[in-house]
Amino acid sequence: MHFTAETSSNGVVERNFTLGDITGLLWSPASGSEPAPLVLMAHGGGQHKRAPGILARAHRFVTACGFHVAALDAPGHGDRPRTAADEQHIAVLRQAQAAGEPLGPVVVEIHKDLAARAVPEWQAALDAFQALPEIGADGPVGFWGIMQGTGIGVPLTAAEPRITAAVFGCLGQESLTEAAAQITVPIEFLLQWDDEHVERQSGLALFDAFASKEKSLHANAGGHVDMPRFEVDSATRFFARHLGQVGTSPA
Repeated sequence: MHFTAETSSNGVVERNFTLGDITGLLWSPASGSEPAPLVLMAHGGGQHKRAPGILARAHRFVTACGFHVAALDAPGHGDRPRTAADEQHIAVLRQAQAAGEPLGPVVVEIHKDLAARAVPEWQAALDAFQALPEIGADGPVGFWGIMQGTGIGVPLTAAEPRITAAVFGCLGQESLTEAAAQITVPIEFLLQWDDEHVERQSGLALFDAFASKEKSLHANAGGHVDMPRFEVDSATRFFARHLGQVGTSPA
């Protein structure tokens, strides 16, 4: 892992890094050298590691809980070049949008391709993060990702035993049921009741598929991008409870 830039403001240190072809950001508390929990964050479709929602949550998790937070650009997103396959996916998606056709089947194929490429990248990045003394190899790890972040995060969490708590949402069960059935860690799942892109029953089916004994469904009125701001507070409490704030142990 090669850190390429560093800034600090309001108690948060932000470091840009590269790991091979991967580009990402790592946020850390400005004070404190003891190992602290790590939260991995995956952005939504067409976004990047510095999307406003990612930045806001990252700063909140650092300042409220003392966590480290990491975000990667998904393949073909942010500072990463698109492959011919990426361009084809985008063309098919735009064609479906223009024709008023259902986007679900197109999105499923995009997410399957991205997850196949992104899951090994996240695991390699996690190895590198845990080699840093301020994070360490034994600390708890959480995952946050909705929409495309869920499409990547569910397979990642199913494959990665180091992740001990996760927030998912705004996606349905298509292609994810098998992976969800392998997940037993605590889950918080967000569902927009009037989502114009994700069928309500599909989202409920994905929630039902998780094998976790502790899982909570947060259903809010509104469309796909109308997630209430107070869900940031809920995610902060969720991770503090399951990862433990700095100086405490997970409940």
